[in-house]
Amino acid sequence: MIKVNVITKNTSWFKYIKKPNEYINRKINKLNTKNNQPKKKNIYCTLLLSGEKEIKYLNKKFRKKNKSTDVLSFPFYPKKELQRRLITEKEIYIGDIIINLNKIKNKKKIKNFKTEFDSLWIHGLVHLFGHDHIKEKDYLVMNKIEKKYSRFIND
Repeated sequence: MIKVNVITKNTSWFKYIKKPNEYINRKINKLNTKNNQPKKKNIYCTLLLSGEKEIKYLNKKFRKKNKSTDVLSFPFYPKKELQRRLITEKEIYIGDIIINLNKIKNKKKIKNFKTEFDSLWIHGLVHLFGHDHIKEKDYLVMNKIEKKYSRFIND
């Protein structure tokens, strides 16, 4: 079962999602149910809802990129190590996701704030499970998983 600790660092988030913790937990519960997550395993991660300044700082500190971005993911384990631990451990912390409010609300072609938000945290979660999109074939795999998760949370 996936469990998410939501930290709202930037209070402007509350204008867009009144209760972020409840919102995410509703979505995660749907994901757990539809994705047949093992009930006896607890998979934890943290979702930090931030703003421009903080995500830019983290991007510079950990990725050596002095610019803002929409989402950052910090997996706790490399993919093979995570797969091994998912088999052997009942509780596992998989990492952190940070989402930048400003990048969502300032997107020009945004249709729905929550839809965009959902796609970003799902993207981050898939990274925590060890996927990346450096190569085209990896991008296609990751994109397929993201679409599946999006369907699960929106049914």
